[in-house]
Order: sequence, then C-alpha cells, then structure tokens
Amino acid sequence: QVQFVESGGGLVQPGGSLRLSCAASGSIFRLLAMGWYRQAPGKERELVANIFVDGRTNYADSVKGRFTISRDNAKITVYLQMNSLKPDDTAVYYCKAINLRGGSWGQGTQVTVSS
Repeated sequence: QVQFVESGGGLVQPGGSLRLSCAASGSIFRLLAMGWYRQAPGKERELVANIFVDGRTNYADSVKGRFTISRDNAKITVYLQMNSLKPDDTAVYYCKAINLRGGSWGQGTQVTVSS
C-alpha cells in the first residue's frame, strides 16, 4: 500500500502562493488517479483537484484558474501549485491515491491564508 509524505504547507498572505508536494513510497494496485483534497474545521472534506492515470485533470470550481495539479512519475510525486490564495482556502490538504478498492490518504498538511 502506498504511503505519502506531504510537504509545502504553511502560512501565507492572501494573494500569495504555495506549492504542495506529496512524495509516495510503496505501491498501490491498479492506480486510477491521485488527488488533493482539503478539509476545513466543521466542513466536509472536499475535492480540490485530481489527476488521472491518462494525465487528465479536474478541479473544484473554487480553485479553477488558481491551482494546478501535476505529477512526476519518475519520482512518484504529485504537486499542487496554489496561486492567488484566499482565506477560504485555509484547510488541511490531503494527498490521496485512488484505486478500485478505495485509496490511501496522506497525513495532511496545514495551509493557512491570513493577513
């Protein structure tokens, strides 16, 4: 089962940028997609962006045009470039590997957007 080490979170001012990284180790059977999800206190965990095995991507409407998901297959790492950050982006961000049996979650990294 794949395991993740997430990094890149932190405190940033509105309008700033962060780049999240999720480095994988181990393996996952029949990988379908990798993605970033986020959860703010008192709210449900929500999709931020997915990247599928064929390279297609999708984004939550709230982040379109601001966030970009990408991957480095050689390093088995998925990234989330986050630009024009807003206070509403504040959440714990989780990396996920998805297969037919569900998936595996990273430990989460805190992103706080505040003046």
